[in-house]
Amino acid sequence: MKAIKYLNTFAIGLPITLLFFAVFFKEALLLVGLSAIITGLTQVIIGLRMLFVNPENRNLRFYSVSVILFFISWFINVQIGYNEFLTYILFPIPIILAVYLSAIVYNTKY
Repeated sequence: MKAIKYLNTFAIGLPITLLFFAVFFKEALLLVGLSAIITGLTQVIIGLRMLFVNPENRNLRFYSVSVILFFISWFINVQIGYNEFLTYILFPIPIILAVYLSAIVYNTKY
């Protein structure tokens, strides 16, 4: 469990750290975007791993369903030509999901 906590901390901290460097080096903005993608992928993998280890955890189930609904909504938004209202709703959801999974990771005791 400690490894998952460290991995999650690294995944969350990487884009934030690179964003700090982007203030001084404009080239780092591309790395910030790429690291945000890596953070999302890492968190989905962590969430799935924790769900397979503890399938009874209601918070992990809610997280998994929320991630699935996010991607379905995103796909629908692409198919309908990017509805502005739906786009503005979908924009903060990855940040909310990252915070929610981090809270799950740090509050889960094994």
